Amino acid sequence: MQPSPSEYQPIENYSVIGNMRSIALVSVTGSIDFFCFPKFDSPTVFASLLDPEKGGFFSISPKFEEEKTKQLYFPDTNILLTRFLSDSGIAEMTDFMPVENAQFHSHVIRRVTVIQGEIEFTLECHPRFDYARMPHRTECDGNAVIFRPQGELPSLVLHSTLPLTTHGNDVVQTFKLKAGEQAIFAFGEDSVEARHPIDEERIERKFRDTFRFWQSWIAQSNYTGRWRETVARSALVLKLLTDQEHGSIIAAPTFGLPERIGGPRNWDYRYTWLRDSAFTLYALMRLGFLEEADAFQLWLNKRIRLEGGHGPLQVLYRTDGSTDTPEIELEHLRGYMDSRPVRIGNAAKDQLQLDLYGELIDAIYLVSKYGDGLSIDEWNNLKKILRWLSENWNEPDEGIWEVRGGRKHFLHSRLMCWVAFDRAIRLGAKRSLAGPFDWMEQTRDAIAEDIHTNFWNDEKKSFVQFRGASHVDASTLLMPLVRFISPSDPKWISTLDTIEQDLIIDTLVYRYRDEDGLDGVDGPEGSFTACTFWYIEALARSNRLEKARLLFEKMLGYSNHVGLYAEQLGSSGQHLGNFPQALTHLALISAASYLDRELSGKNREPWS
Repeated sequence: MQPSPSEYQPIENYSVIGNMRSIALVSVTGSIDFFCFPKFDSPTVFASLLDPEKGGFFSISPKFEEEKTKQLYFPDTNILLTRFLSDSGIAEMTDFMPVENAQFHSHVIRRVTVIQGEIEFTLECHPRFDYARMPHRTECDGNAVIFRPQGELPSLVLHSTLPLTTHGNDVVQTFKLKAGEQAIFAFGEDSVEARHPIDEERIERKFRDTFRFWQSWIAQSNYTGRWRETVARSALVLKLLTDQEHGSIIAAPTFGLPERIGGPRNWDYRYTWLRDSAFTLYALMRLGFLEEADAFQLWLNKRIRLEGGHGPLQVLYRTDGSTDTPEIELEHLRGYMDSRPVRIGNAAKDQLQLDLYGELIDAIYLVSKYGDGLSIDEWNNLKKILRWLSENWNEPDEGIWEVRGGRKHFLHSRLMCWVAFDRAIRLGAKRSLAGPFDWMEQTRDAIAEDIHTNFWNDEKKSFVQFRGASHVDASTLLMPLVRFISPSDPKWISTLDTIEQDLIIDTLVYRYRDEDGLDGVDGPEGSFTACTFWYIEALARSNRLEKARLLFEKMLGYSNHVGLYAEQLGSSGQHLGNFPQALTHLALISAASYLDRELSGKNREPWS
């Protein structure tokens, strides 16, 4: 029997559709169980993923006694097909969000078609506005139902080629279709246009335009290696996480999905982390996508002009560049599999994370390397940031993992401060930018000396997580990837061996062992999938190609049915954390690109 939409689905049972303004999660049963609207960081309209009773959902499913479902994307697109099969017949549902410019209203379009048989379907649309905190009323207007929330939130409309029936303030009904018949449903912004009778030819044009958009975009990829479909799917995910209006990039489209079932590690990732955005640009530029890098550069320039001379940049922003992200607990929601608290907003915005300057300036360096150079004003703003960093790189911070147990002198933060100065020096030389550079060189060399002196544990024969520590951190895997140390250096090989011994089980890589309450949050977590792909690339760079390839192939088996990954994997291989996670998919792209080049016997990239 088909699971009820009111029951929790495993995170890996979901696919995503979107239009680079928002993203909806669609389960294998045909239910939209998570949807923030109209933007990535807007309040939810559907959130049964976090509370099946209160969160709201939009489900269309056949009334089969027994059925099988299959879900896949149309090739090289973000258009989703869910196929329902039983002895009674075959039906298909196509879900997509048209990719249109700002003057058009945003909708989810669901098209149901019967291939064989005569099939009865159940339709349920239960919007719950403002994270299920705001009641609403409904109005019928022909084949449209308007949902009007209290307060100032905009109304939404469900429109169909079929007459719609309300049940209370929701839509609940059944309908039948014969072989060759279809029904179309559009859910989204209310407008005069949205209430007009649905023009099936116009919907078909929207479908074809969206289909061509995604296929034309991914056709620009220069990756033709062994794992083309896998890399393309990851690239398409990263594009979905890019804000079309502003050029910013979010870390994930969800909030509140736990890093351990029943645990408190439930964060909101619907924002633009400068670090994650920079990593995303690495991945997209590696595949030949430069337009996204230029758009993010424009977004970033506004942040630098605003704050560049006044201390550190903020760790995370809303997609429009605003900085108001207070962390709030939604006490009325149960949380995924009763994992509480459910948080919106993120207090990490107030942390000091010195590593972000390295990732950021590395991204700027690559944008300038493959695209247009910096303007004089942009270079001067960058030097202001570096001046501040030259005075503060030796401060303790919360680091890449955003610990809440107190600041430390983290190795990864120190490493990326070195990257910031190293790339700025390279950028200045390559683009003939105005110096002087002596202070940058002195700072870079001082940081390198500090790392080799204060972060090497001679007893453990390894670089350690923070100054004075005796344990390792998976972020150290980035040392050869950012070219701080040779991948064949004996100190690095010894460090890699220690990480394998302490943090790795087969393909599963844990970020660190939480000793003495380092991260300030109770309970364990799953393995961190991005770290696994960093590990695979580190192995390949250290000439352990056979092992790297084996682990990469095994890791692909942990993706879900359409090639998506959450942030972490649990002890039974279940997906944990927010989904899909940009950091995971971009790390996959990087590992696949490097590994394929090495296996093909191509020359290694020059260090320059």
